[in-house]
Amino acid sequence: METQVAGPALPESRGAVSAAVTRFLRGAGPPPESRVIAGADPFGDDLQLALYLCYELHYRGFADVDADLEWDPELLRCRAALEWPFLESLRDRATRHVSAQDALDDLLVEPAGGDGDGGGGVGDYLQDEGELWQVREYAAQRSLYHLKEADPHAWVLPRLWGRAKAGMAAVEFDEFGGGRAERVHARLFADLMTDLGLDPTYGRYVDAAGAEALALVNLMSLFGLHRALRGALVGHFATVEITSSPGSRRLARAMRRTGAGAAAEHFYDEHVEADAVHEQVVRRDVVAGLLEEEPQLDADVAFGVDATNHLEDALAARLLTAWRTGRSSLRTPV
Repeated sequence: METQVAGPALPESRGAVSAAVTRFLRGAGPPPESRVIAGADPFGDDLQLALYLCYELHYRGFADVDADLEWDPELLRCRAALEWPFLESLRDRATRHVSAQDALDDLLVEPAGGDGDGGGGVGDYLQDEGELWQVREYAAQRSLYHLKEADPHAWVLPRLWGRAKAGMAAVEFDEFGGGRAERVHARLFADLMTDLGLDPTYGRYVDAAGAEALALVNLMSLFGLHRALRGALVGHFATVEITSSPGSRRLARAMRRTGAGAAAEHFYDEHVEADAVHEQVVRRDVVAGLLEEEPQLDADVAFGVDATNHLEDALAARLLTAWRTGRSSLRTPV
């Protein structure tokens, strides 16, 4: 048995479900029972943290957690029990579009939920009236994804072929710095965090982030780890890339107005330029190539778009509701 010594410490549990998963990862008890999972809110802190703990074993793991637990049958059964209510709730709520074409066309109309800046006007708020402490909170919430930016999407590559695979690989190559370690987007976000006086250590702000931020990262892992959801992952990826350029432009302005720092500005400036190109590649090659080969996945692509927007809107509501009343959006202070 191999012990994982790298990776962040396990976060604090947020209820009976995540507490049981944490105990299991420490070798101190069984996974949560099905009845306990069934009683948890599919979008709540407890279930979302438990799901995040399961998924994170496929990324960097946790300090002092056995790496072999990644494929432990008991934990995989637990993960499936956690995934089902999350996925079914999304299928019930994220139902705006029935075709990929309509879903993607709507992403080009401003304002659009899931616009790459938190959706629902978070980017507008930060560029027009946000304060530096709010920019710092936004970065802490988003760090759960951006410190592993593009990693969940890489799982879809073996499940694509032809134009879709080539287009996806081209975009991912850019996300990973075009072969240059200092230009990897996760590295650029770590530099942004340093500018903002935040700790860029991977996983540092899991305890501070809300269920909404966890859910967005979990959505990528859910779609990425299931071949049956490859169409939904492409829809999610398209949402991120198509909406990123205008969203990043707003956030770049926010960084300049609040004096966040040169690296903070550069992260979003980079996305304004790169993702304007990516948008065309994703629409023309990734989505069109996938649906040319597998037209039966059209509704899945639309679902991926709608699910992403639904969760982006939830995060936006948390942030803006707190900020407009002068409160922190975080569970714990940074």
